[in-house]
This record gives sequence, C-alpha cells and structure tokens, in this order.
Amino acid sequence: MSLTCSYKDHIEAKIESDPEFRQALFQEAVQTPLSGDAATARTVLRDYINATVGFAALAKATGTPPQSLMRMFGPRGNPTAANLSGVIRALQKKTGVHLEVRAIASAA
Repeated sequence: MSLTCSYKDHIEAKIESDPEFRQALFQEAVQTPLSGDAATARTVLRDYINATVGFAALAKATGTPPQSLMRMFGPRGNPTAANLSGVIRALQKKTGVHLEVRAIASAA
C-alpha cells in the first residue's frame, strides 16, 4: 500500500485545518521536555513552527536569525531557556494558542 501524502504534509494540513489538533500539538511540544524527551519536543515544535508561522516569521518576531532557530530545533539542537521561552511567547502571540501551566499532585 502506497502513501498518498507524506507524514509531514499530513501533520501540516491537520494543523492548518483543525484548531483543537493545533492546540494539542503545541501543548505536547511544551510538555514533552518535562518528561525528559527533549529530542521529541524539538521535533514536534519544529513541525508546529513549519505548519503555522514558519521560521522566517518566527525569526522576525524573536529577533533570532532563522538559521539559528532551525538549528535550535534540529536533531542536535539545544535551545537555551531564554530562547525557548521567547519562541513559545512568539508562537502564542502569532498563532492565538495560549498555554497555561498547572500543578497537579500525583498519587504517590
């Protein structure tokens, strides 16, 4: 069975057409590093950036060169807390998806 479109094309189309999916994906990208999976978080955030604002617009909003942003969210990227928070802030403003942080006590 052959694929009718690439996975990345499917994700980008879903992000564009489904606001709930877009919100869930952004939330997942921000929550994933808390579980220790920084590589997946970078990948999801890179896909989210590509499907929403793009690296050129994000660079303009953050004052960071597009190439630097692409490296940050690449396979070996390591964005600083300041860069990551700036990107999240810009994405919230540009996409209209706003995240909130809640503390939830886990059962011990």
